[in-house]
Amino acid sequence: MSAGSTAAQHVWLEWDERGGVTVHMDGSPQSHVQPDDPTLLVFEYIQHLALAIDTMPPGPLGVTHVGGAGLTLPRWVEATRPGSPQIVLEPDEALTELVRREVPLPRRHRIRVRPVDGLTGVRALRDDSADVVVTDAYAGGRVPAELVGTAYAHEVARVLKPTGIALWNLADEPGMRWVARVVATVATSLPHVAVIATHEVLKGRRFGNSVLVASASPLPAEALRRDVARANLPTGLREGAALTRLVAGAKPFDDRGMQSPPPPEAGKWRAR
Repeated sequence: MSAGSTAAQHVWLEWDERGGVTVHMDGSPQSHVQPDDPTLLVFEYIQHLALAIDTMPPGPLGVTHVGGAGLTLPRWVEATRPGSPQIVLEPDEALTELVRREVPLPRRHRIRVRPVDGLTGVRALRDDSADVVVTDAYAGGRVPAELVGTAYAHEVARVLKPTGIALWNLADEPGMRWVARVVATVATSLPHVAVIATHEVLKGRRFGNSVLVASASPLPAEALRRDVARANLPTGLREGAALTRLVAGAKPFDDRGMQSPPPPEAGKWRAR
């Protein structure tokens, strides 16, 4: 069964036999929601975002999400850390209306969706106001250029609390040269960085997603290594010398950034 929106024909919802729903955008599956169990995370990159957030101290967290789609991660944060104040910056109002109508948010949630683009929305936030900033936004299957530029990285660093973490969901071709430039860019504002991805992606065997973790403070490397080792799929962590080798020679982007490479065979990604 599927649902669409006359105001957002690039978006449609696909329900499965388990009661879950996949949000498709611009021909690609963007996110998956299990309404009866928001802790069930299907897409590998969402699992990686979640395991990074799990390294934060117990209790509610102030989380800003750049990109909304099915609101999968905000639902997971609410389920695992009830009462967390969350802001979602999603300019596509038709998408938000469709998702909230067809897959309602839980009662008494503290998730607030603002119809604004990521750079504009982050610039409007207060200094030191977020424990976590998650950038998971795509347009036409690609990460918008401005969300990996030095201006955006600076704004994210300003909004983060001193011990907070920033996360980017990135997609790149084998070799990860675009990701390397994003890491170099973010490190100019948040010097402590690490990358999480499946072994297939880290070894350059396929186009795929990786999660960049960044902070002004030293990252909880031991906790990240432990949780990565427990991931459902064979997953690796690049930090320290290993990450330095990955980004060797990478030049930071300027304020404008550069959009991510186009995905191969758009529309044929699989939920893993």
